[in-house]
Amino acid sequence: MGIIGDSLNKAATATATRPIPKSAGARTRFHVRHEKGSTRTVAQRLGISQRTVECCFKGQIKTPRPELAAETHTNWQPRVRERAKKQAARSIGIIIETRARFGFTAAPGTSDDGRIRRITQHLPPQYAARLFDAQTAGASEQQLQNIAAEGLQEQYFKDRGRRADGLVVEFTDIDYVELDYS
Repeated sequence: MGIIGDSLNKAATATATRPIPKSAGARTRFHVRHEKGSTRTVAQRLGISQRTVECCFKGQIKTPRPELAAETHTNWQPRVRERAKKQAARSIGIIIETRARFGFTAAPGTSDDGRIRRITQHLPPQYAARLFDAQTAGASEQQLQNIAAEGLQEQYFKDRGRRADGLVVEFTDIDYVELDYS
């Protein structure tokens, strides 16, 4: 996944109301409970042996495997994540903080060379909904960047339609992007 997709996942993880289990045993017990007691299903999903899952479950393996850690972050508190996404998509929107190169194309004959800017901007719910829907549909990183660029163009550069009519923003050379549900 790309930088915007990863930022969306990180923002969803930050909505957790309880801490994610740290030990291998606690993480494994979470997955086995989620799969209704099937260590075989957990092993197949993680790509490890059933015996390894059973050893983690009993606490015989102390260090969590990377696959186990990643899967736990992905599946922790799914209803809380969905509720936060729905709230962001319906009423509160998201906050995007980025450092990237922004270039502009405006009225015929005018342009502005891109330059690195650090921007923190609230995006309204319709852009949050579009980002979530695109991510769910399996959109490419470029498509997610285009949605974020359009949101920044309308909210930051055009000041919600009050200036710079006809301005088109290019969002390239992304250094970092952090998203947060406001």
